[in-house]
Amino acid sequence: MERSQSGAAPRSSASGAPSTRRVVRGVSAGRGFDRNRGYSLEPKRTSRGGSAGVGAPAGARSSSAYSPSSSRGSFVGGPSRGPVRSSTGGAGSRSYTGGSSFSGSRSFTGGNGGGRFKSFSGNRGGGRGRGRSGSHVDVSKYVNRVTVTEEVEIFIPEHKFVDFHVTEELKAAIVQKGYELPTPIQDKAIPHVINGQDLVGIANTGTGKTAAFLIPMLNKALQDLKSTSIIIVPTRELAIQIQDELIGFTNNLMVTDEDGTIRAPKSAERIYSVCCVGGAPIGKQIKDLYFHNQFIIGTPGRLKDLIDRKMISLKQISTIVLDEADRMLDMGFINDMKAVMAGMPKDRQTLFFSATLSFEIEKLIHEFLNEPVRISVKTQDTSKNVDQDVVRMTPGQNKIDVLSDMLKKDEFSKVLIFGKTKHGVEKLSHTLNERGFKTESIHGDKNHRDRQRALGAFKDNSSRILVATDVAARGLDIADISHVINYELPETYEDYTHRIGRTGRAGKKGKALTFIG
Repeated sequence: MERSQSGAAPRSSASGAPSTRRVVRGVSAGRGFDRNRGYSLEPKRTSRGGSAGVGAPAGARSSSAYSPSSSRGSFVGGPSRGPVRSSTGGAGSRSYTGGSSFSGSRSFTGGNGGGRFKSFSGNRGGGRGRGRSGSHVDVSKYVNRVTVTEEVEIFIPEHKFVDFHVTEELKAAIVQKGYELPTPIQDKAIPHVINGQDLVGIANTGTGKTAAFLIPMLNKALQDLKSTSIIIVPTRELAIQIQDELIGFTNNLMVTDEDGTIRAPKSAERIYSVCCVGGAPIGKQIKDLYFHNQFIIGTPGRLKDLIDRKMISLKQISTIVLDEADRMLDMGFINDMKAVMAGMPKDRQTLFFSATLSFEIEKLIHEFLNEPVRISVKTQDTSKNVDQDVVRMTPGQNKIDVLSDMLKKDEFSKVLIFGKTKHGVEKLSHTLNERGFKTESIHGDKNHRDRQRALGAFKDNSSRILVATDVAARGLDIADISHVINYELPETYEDYTHRIGRTGRAGKKGKALTFIG
């Protein structure tokens, strides 16, 4: 299996950044109402008691089918667009430079934690608590018609990877990994991180931010093999993904002797890492932590546990990364994050990445960072790249039949389906397999090995359908997902945007469909 790679260039440049040239390619997102054609988002009753589909002229009768040739489900929306890489490195394995990962692979099942979420009633706000999902749904939130006129900025980086002040061995490894030109977040962030500055990076998912911090941190580790860095992320899947990305670099690292001889590194010259996520046998992680690791990657709860057990000494950490900090805040990890930061030395380097910049995030930045450089390459919501529509169910229709009819169509080439509960996801996956669709599922009750197997099959296209709970809604980098289907409504609108962000990544267009009724 291939390793996942983040590094696709987004469509717009960082603020204050390099020159761009504008190209009119076609796509402006219109939400809710088309002034030219009088389209209405809300259903209109017809003389036969049906409802006009979203996106149909006001007053028009709705189709009784997903498509004109079908007799099930009412659907709104034009044709879909859009048409991974998984790693061979064991999750949590101690990895090293020189061609292959350390043989002591280990499996993890870690939990993603809990946390409070705002109840969802179709609006972004809402009070505390988990209200009934789907109550008083504002359908317009699920509709975003991507039409044909959009101005696209072609990003022209200021640097090439060979221009960065990193070791020649690392430059060669970057080339071996297939990286050519940096993305906006890489182009802007890497020089500051190399210089040792604290940094706040605001970027959408799929913009290459993982390499934006891994490359300069690897350079630091190569120059001082006794150094240790820690990377904290909200989910075990993201932790494993980052370690896979790290292994992709370190496996290509070579050593150049004084006489110019290039050779594989010896054991003492290798870069080691350990992945510490919840739900996995902690004993294996403790065993690895007896050795020196240049990189410790993990989720807040498990890292806090290992720190309390005196297995991780924060005083020895020189660099800390808080990746997807907004998601960790949402998931209730704030106290664990603060506990870890409180034990860090004051002269540390802190790198802080988030997709959003709320008041709470600003408070964390003020508390954790020292005069940080701020870089923002987020110019629009991820959802603006995604053509969004609803599938409106009517009384008497069979929901699974409507879904099956969709999946038979060729344009549904790689589909991520979201359900609400572990039981519901497993049942839906089983039903689809019985109907002849090669389907995998991931949820919290699956052990780590089965989850990784399911993700691997989906990434390498052995299965073209993955059914998941919201555990997969953020952080995973799965290429070329053509459709996201919300078979069941999410708890919050933020959860909805995280779900549909799995498609339409790295400047590509995607399609999201949400079942209503």
